[in-house]
Amino acid sequence: MEKNRAMRALGAELLEHGDDFQAALEYSRGLASERSLHWVPSYHRDLAWGNAVSVLDFLRKTPPLDRVYVGIGMGTGICALIAARDALKLPTKIVGVASEQAPAIALSFDEKRVVTAAAATRIADGMACSTPDREALEHVLHGADRVVRASDDQAEAAMRAYFSDTHNVAEGAAGAGLAAVLNDREALRGKRVGVVLTGGNVDAGTFARVLAGA
Repeated sequence: MEKNRAMRALGAELLEHGDDFQAALEYSRGLASERSLHWVPSYHRDLAWGNAVSVLDFLRKTPPLDRVYVGIGMGTGICALIAARDALKLPTKIVGVASEQAPAIALSFDEKRVVTAAAATRIADGMACSTPDREALEHVLHGADRVVRASDDQAEAAMRAYFSDTHNVAEGAAGAGLAAVLNDREALRGKRVGVVLTGGNVDAGTFARVLAGA
């Protein structure tokens, strides 16, 4: 895992735990209490506001957008997008994207309450959250137009599209956003659409496998 090696090379003590993001998150909370450390949550209002600075720049520099698609992990990115859109008083609709194999946030949006569901995605590990953050969900319910889902196969196809068409490396969670746009392409004809490429943290072996699947 290149990302883990890079963090260790910078001097971090890195502990790996569990099969997905949610398991590691919950373990880290208990570890912080055990070691008397300050626990930094994966979603926090201040993190969203910090992220919103870059989103403000994005929305100011693009022509008016009808919709923006953004992947959802614990919710920082979409909450930042909602805050920036509202601050600029834009009519842009925001569409959140969940992994089909980690559907908790999509189910929670549909039922308007926190719903826990198993996360089993093989590629969109940034979305492998089985229990949404309650505060983030409240913002998503008030600010997002929809939350849709993209499968692992669709996310991998979008990763290949990003690389072949724009020469950008997209991780699985980033591919899911574009996958949702492609799924909605008929409904989007004639509209101006934005999509957030959330990151490129994908190991070389995994990315090689995805590219080979074209």
